[in-house]
This record gives sequence, C-alpha cells and structure tokens, in this order.
Amino acid sequence: MTDPARQPWLHDLVCALSATTQVWCGPDGDVGAAAGPRGAEGVYEGDVRVLSAVLLDLDGVRPVPVLTAPDGADGQLAVAVARHLGDPAPDPTVRVERRRRLAGGRLEERVTLRSAATVAVRTLVRVRLVSDLAPMDDVKQGRATRSLAPGAPLGWSGPDVRVEVGAGGADVVLDETGAELRWPVELAPGQAWTATWWVRAHDAAAVLQAPPAPAGWGAAVRIDSDDVRLQRWVSRALADLEALRLAPVASPADVVVGAGAPWYLTLFGRDSLWTAQLLLPLGTDLAASTLRALAARQGRRDDPGATEQPGKVLHELRRAPADWGEFQLPPVYYGTVDATSLWVRLLHDAWRAGLPDAEVEALLPQLEAALAWQEGPGDADGDGFLEYVDTTGSGLANQGWKDSGDSVQWRAGGLATAPIALCEVQGYAYAAAVGGAELLEAFGRPAAGHRAWARRLRTAFRERFWVGGPQGWPAIALDARKRPVDSLTSNIGHLLGTGLLDAGEEAVVAGHLASPALAAGFGLRTLSSDDAGFSPLSYHGGSVWAHDTAIAVAGLVRGGFDAEAAVLVDGLLAAAESFAYRVPELHSGDARTDVPAPVPYPAACRPQAWSAAAAVAVAAACAEATARGGTALPRTRAAWR
Repeated sequence: MTDPARQPWLHDLVCALSATTQVWCGPDGDVGAAAGPRGAEGVYEGDVRVLSAVLLDLDGVRPVPVLTAPDGADGQLAVAVARHLGDPAPDPTVRVERRRRLAGGRLEERVTLRSAATVAVRTLVRVRLVSDLAPMDDVKQGRATRSLAPGAPLGWSGPDVRVEVGAGGADVVLDETGAELRWPVELAPGQAWTATWWVRAHDAAAVLQAPPAPAGWGAAVRIDSDDVRLQRWVSRALADLEALRLAPVASPADVVVGAGAPWYLTLFGRDSLWTAQLLLPLGTDLAASTLRALAARQGRRDDPGATEQPGKVLHELRRAPADWGEFQLPPVYYGTVDATSLWVRLLHDAWRAGLPDAEVEALLPQLEAALAWQEGPGDADGDGFLEYVDTTGSGLANQGWKDSGDSVQWRAGGLATAPIALCEVQGYAYAAAVGGAELLEAFGRPAAGHRAWARRLRTAFRERFWVGGPQGWPAIALDARKRPVDSLTSNIGHLLGTGLLDAGEEAVVAGHLASPALAAGFGLRTLSSDDAGFSPLSYHGGSVWAHDTAIAVAGLVRGGFDAEAAVLVDGLLAAAESFAYRVPELHSGDARTDVPAPVPYPAACRPQAWSAAAAVAVAAACAEATARGGTALPRTRAAWR
C-alpha cells in the first residue's frame, strides 16, 4: 500500500458509473499506482474491486497528464502528452487519449495515439492490469490487500467472482501480480493509432444488478428557468440518477436508485425512499418499484443481531457481511429508525400523485405492518415517540439520517445519550400515521386508531420538544432522560409540511432556516454556527447536504415562505456551479463571505442519489412558486413527462 497520507481524497478522483459497475481514477488518468492501490481508486462490480490498477506507459515512460474528466455519467476522458516522443520542440507532438465507457456491466477503454510530429514515431504501448478482488469494506477502511495472479485466458477468479479481460491485437504477458497488455506502434507523420481492451466481472453472490431498461428521465424533463444554473444542475443530476439505478436480482422489475458511489451503490431504505420521494414530479414508477423492493424485505421476525422487527423497513442490503471498522453489519441490516415511516409516507404521496389503486392495494398489508411497527416496537418505552438505541454494540450508534456518532449534540457541547428520539422522525411518523389512515380508509379498512395515535404524538411533541420559548425551535432530539437536546439544527426543516407543526410554529422555523446561523453558507448548515460543536467540515455538525437543504426548500415553498426558501436556493445553485453541477453528498458549511466557493468534503460520495434528486426537488419548488405568482425564487417552468 502507498502511504495513506499521499493517497488522493475521494473528491480528487474522477468517477464513471453505470450501476452496478464503476471506475475511479486519479487526476493522471491511471487507476492505482505501481506501488499499489491509491485509496478508493479501482474498477468495481457491486461491492468487489475487480481491478486495483490500470496503468499506461509508452516505452516504460508515463505520459504527462493534461486533462482527466468525466465524459457523461458513464465515461471518462484522459488526455496526456508523450514528451519523449516526436519532434524536439517546445510544443508536444504526440498526444495520448484514453476514453473509458461503461455499459452492460463492462468497462471498455480505447487508447489512441495521435502524432503531429514531422518524423516517424515508434513506441511500445503498455497497459498493466492488477486485481485484488477486495471487498468494498476493506477498500473503504484502507486495509491491506494482496495482488492476485491472473489466469489464462486472461482474468481473475475468487469466491463467487470471475473477471474476464479482452484485448484486441495485444501481446499478453502474465506474472504473479498482474498482467501486461503490449502493442508495438509505428506512426507516420500525421497518423493516429487506436486499440481497445475491456473487462467484465460476474458475481454469483450479487443481490443487485443493472436495470432492464433506462428510465429516460433526461429526455422526458424540460426545465425553463431564469437561472440557467438550475437547468444545468437538473440535466446533470438526471444523468447521474440514471446511472445509479439498480434492480434486485430476485425481482428485476423493481428498479431502485442506489444511495451513492463508491461506498453505497446498493439499496438503502432511507436513501432510496427519499430519492423516490424527491423524484415524484417525474412520475410514480420509481416510487412504486422502490416501495415493492423494500416491502419484499420488510421485517418479519425479531432478530436482534440485524435489528430486524416485524413491519420494520431495512436500512441497507449487501452481498455479504461488512466490517466498516467502528461497526460491523450483516448483509441485511435494519438499523434505521426512520425508513419505516418514510415508506408509508411515500406510499401515500405516490397514491396522491396517481399511483394506480391496484398497485397501492397490493401493498396495504405491508402498510398495516409498518404502522404497527411505528406504534409498537418503534416506541420501545411506550412514551409516544419513536426512538432508537443500538443494543448490538456493533451497529450504528445513531440511526436517523444523521447517522455519524457525533451527530446529536447539545448546544453547549457534548453528545446526547441513547435511547434518542429525533425531532424529524416524529414528523415522519405523524405524516405516516395520518397519510396511512387516509389510505386505509379509502380502501375500506379501519384506521381510527392511527389517527388517534397521531393526535397524541402532535400534542406530546409540542410539550416536550420545543425549546427557547415561542421564538425558539424544536430540539433535535430527546435524550435517554427525555430531556430536549437543545441544539439548533437543519433537522427542523424536515418538519415543514408534515402537519406536526401549526402555521405559527412553521413561520418560526422558517425564520431560523433562513437565519445567518444556518443559511450563511452554500445551502443549509446541518448545525447552527452559534452552537458550540459547529465545524464547517464536520460530517453532520456544520456541513451542508444538498438533499437536506432541498427538503427544507420544498417545505418552505409549500408553506408560502418563498423569501426564506430563496436564501437557501441561492446558496445551493452557487454550490452546484462550483461542483460542475455534480453536487456531492455534502460540502462545507463555511460562510460565503469567508470562501469564494464551497470547500469539498474530502470523502463525500459523488454522484450521490439524494444530492442529485435535490435538483429536481428545487426545480419543482421554484416551478410551484412561479405558478402561483411568486417572484422571490428563480422564475421556472417545468415539464416533467
């Protein structure tokens, strides 16, 4: 392994993605290095790194990189020059291009040499390939891996995984640590030469696969906005969302959107549900298939090791157990407090958006089981609130969307102790109970108990969560002693539109969301800058998440708070432009007066599903405001289908 201090950050790498395959290369266009893997660099199939190095040289000399960039969601272009070849002039005369494209579970790289030299060019083009078949969790944790000897025909094999490589016209040399593809090349002045090689992997243990057909979102959506940044963001986001689509092997028609690349290219309860929720303007197909995929894996028994309970919706699905260092998770893990309520809410909202009755009715048994979970095991101590605690010692300590270990902090500093009841989770649960009851009643099923449960929750929330008087805010959580954890956080934005707050309380929350303490950066800060634990590059303690901001924007516009929404939208659009419209999972919460652009969070996934879906949600909110005559937000018209 190379020195970890010298390995590139995830932010510095270039990604090409077509689920379930992805490739991450360095700024030089190579994958890995001669000394070993460089951090997350690699070619992956699902949760396995099938190539840990792809290295190109000419006569043993590496060309000098000029440009390495994404070429659409599923491609990369790397351009370099061979300074040791061609004319001895100041300008380079031999150019090297590498174009990579992913399709159908296969990576193809086309290598082209172009000569503008006045003399003939002779060289030996070599591409070295190395594989370690490392599991994703080993890569993420930086654990040492071992290069594997290739077999003939060219490829590698391990438990459940088989890798094939093809290279037209190349001489192939194998050794104990890899393979080398060699092409002798001779170019006359002005000539070009091209060769192609490819790699494909087969994983017998895969639980997810490429979807059977594209969604076609990019061609179906038209955005006309006064702010061209919004149009560009939506266009890029839709391409990335297309590339993130996955299908369960057991039910290929139930297409979902994987959470993000590289680490989370799989089915996540919360992430996949929120992505489908934010993409409802595009139609109900994704919502329906996401609901079905999760319903098929809804908890059926009590399994403390997986935190499975009857009616509970899973947190994540993997091909094998994963050791993420600070926690170890089984292949199907249910450690999430919010996915079950979000599943119910999506079913209701998709029905209201036009999901056919027959598809809704088929999911009513799972709806009833989900409501029973949130009113029963989800409220383990019977106090009327949903709470969580990791009883395994090896699972997630925090089980809301802010799932890092330090995400629930007191305003003066220090961490809250579990069991923890998060404020936004109570909003999700209230909306689920009310919406679920409406659905059940529409199909002739009893629902009065759910409405009564929701009324009790609404009353208790107002009594227990609100801090700081009438102009205060909902606490982020109640701790183990039922004390309100008083930090001011972005979580309160998720309460808008759930029905848990009255109109006056929503107005107070709207004011806080647009205040300098939360909104002075490039979007909505996860933690107020007035709180002791604030840090602009803290994962959940001061950074900005695009989806979190978009959820707040949607709630603000729905409540008529366009001016407050405009503050957040302006910050997000500035961030989108800075990131070439591929907005990462999160970025820094630095004030815009302090930095000219958002500082990247070095290990953020990019592309990431709900960050991309945020573009659609923001465009929909702007279009909604425009339709009713609002002028604070960019004037926007959207055609979604």
